[in-house]
Amino acid sequence: MLEGLNRVFARLNPLSDPKPLIDILIVALIFYWLLGVIRGTRVVQLLRGIGVLLALSILLSSVLPLDTLRWLLTNAIQPALFVAIPVLFQPELRRALESLGRTNDLFGRGFGRANRSELLETINGVSRAAQQLSQQGVGALMVLEREVGLQDYADRGVIIDARLAIPLLLNIFYPNSPLHDMAVILRGNRILAANVVLPLSEDVGGPRRYGTRHRAAKGISEQSDAIAVVVSEETGAISLMNDGRMVSYLNEARLRSMLAGLLKVSLEENEK
Repeated sequence: MLEGLNRVFARLNPLSDPKPLIDILIVALIFYWLLGVIRGTRVVQLLRGIGVLLALSILLSSVLPLDTLRWLLTNAIQPALFVAIPVLFQPELRRALESLGRTNDLFGRGFGRANRSELLETINGVSRAAQQLSQQGVGALMVLEREVGLQDYADRGVIIDARLAIPLLLNIFYPNSPLHDMAVILRGNRILAANVVLPLSEDVGGPRRYGTRHRAAKGISEQSDAIAVVVSEETGAISLMNDGRMVSYLNEARLRSMLAGLLKVSLEENEK
C-alpha cells in the first residue's frame, strides 16, 4: 500500500511532470462549473434519480448472478443514456453553453455595459411604475435584460426602442391599449420592445397556481439571466423573479433595493 501511495505521489510531483496536476485541476474546474450551472435546477433531482437507478442495478447485478440484467446494463441502458441526456437536459445544456458565451456583452448592449446613471434610471423607473400599476390594479410584466441577449424574443413583439419613462410604461400596460398584453423588455435605460411573447415555465408546482404572467416571468428567468418584475392584475402584488425564484408582495422601496442588489448598483450615493 505504501508503495502504491509513493507511486501516486511521484506521479503527481509537479517538479518532475506537472501535466497530471494540470489535468486534475482542469477536470476539477469543469466539474465545479457544471455543478454551479445545475445548482438550483431540476437537473439535481434527475441526476440523483439516474444515479440511484444505476447504483441499484449495478449492485444487484454484482451481488446476484443476474446475467440478463448485466447484459441489459451493458448493451441497452448505458448506450441509451447517451441519447437520453441531451433530451432530458436540453434547457440546462443550453444554459451551460450560454454561460460559456457570456462576456461583457461584446455583441450587444445589455446591463453589463450600462453605466451607473442608466442603471439607477431603470431601477427607479421600474420601481415607481410597478408601484403605480399596483395601486391602479393593472397587470404588468417588465423584463430587464442583462448579459444574455433577449433580441430573439424582442423581435417577436413590437420594437419601441425609446428611453424609459414612467408615463410610457403606464400607457403601454393601460387596459385595452394595443400593447398591454404580454411583456415589455428593457435594455439599459431604454424600452426595447413591448407585446413580447415569453416562454412559459413548465414548473407549475408549489402552494399556489401561477397565472400566465408569473409563468412567463419564471420561464424567461429560467432560460436567461434576465430579471422579471410582475404586477398581478388580480391582487396588485408586486413580484420579482430571478433565476426561477420569486419574491412576492414587494413595495416600491423593497423592489428598488432588490433590483439594485441584483444589478450591483449602490443606492447610497443617490440617496444623499
